[in-house]
Amino acid sequence: METTRLIIVAVGGQGNLLASKVLGEAALIEGVDVRMSEIHGMAQRGGVVESAIIFGSAQSSIISDGEADVLLGFEPAETLRAINRCSKETKVITNTATLPPFTVGIGKGPYPEVDEIKQVLKAKTASLVAIDAMTLAREAGSPMSVNIVLVGALIQTRALGFSKDSVIEAIRRRIKPAFLDLNLAAFELGYEAAVKGVV
Repeated sequence: METTRLIIVAVGGQGNLLASKVLGEAALIEGVDVRMSEIHGMAQRGGVVESAIIFGSAQSSIISDGEADVLLGFEPAETLRAINRCSKETKVITNTATLPPFTVGIGKGPYPEVDEIKQVLKAKTASLVAIDAMTLAREAGSPMSVNIVLVGALIQTRALGFSKDSVIEAIRRRIKPAFLDLNLAAFELGYEAAVKGVV
């Protein structure tokens, strides 16, 4: 497999780290080298959490500006904030459901329109898939499964080249049995939605 650089951005509590572990497990199942690093903002307070994952041969897990092959965003404004990590060759998958920061809630800052965010992302990257992962997560049985909905959408795009079966097996290995069925449902909903979510 050629080297693929993935950035995942989320707000604390959205399950970025679990998504990273599922994708790392899928890489191991497929026999692909994987390196990952994480940056934790004030995750307890809804701060940004970023994971950098490199699949294939690489000396480092650092992904510099303009180097991401794929950007997976769990929150649209955070996806937009990470645009400097992308190039015209980057594939972007983003959630359209917003989680505005505290400053917006108290009227101290604006929140961009989601349609404007999508326009910027589409103009500056190779492709964009945008889905309402929160609605799909609730349909699956829990708003906490937004992360796995988005993993499903990512896998459907073939951006990583992993088989669907490998990722499902990784979910089985990484998710507690009590939450497995709803997460498998979330994965399928995200996988199906990605086809319609191409912008």
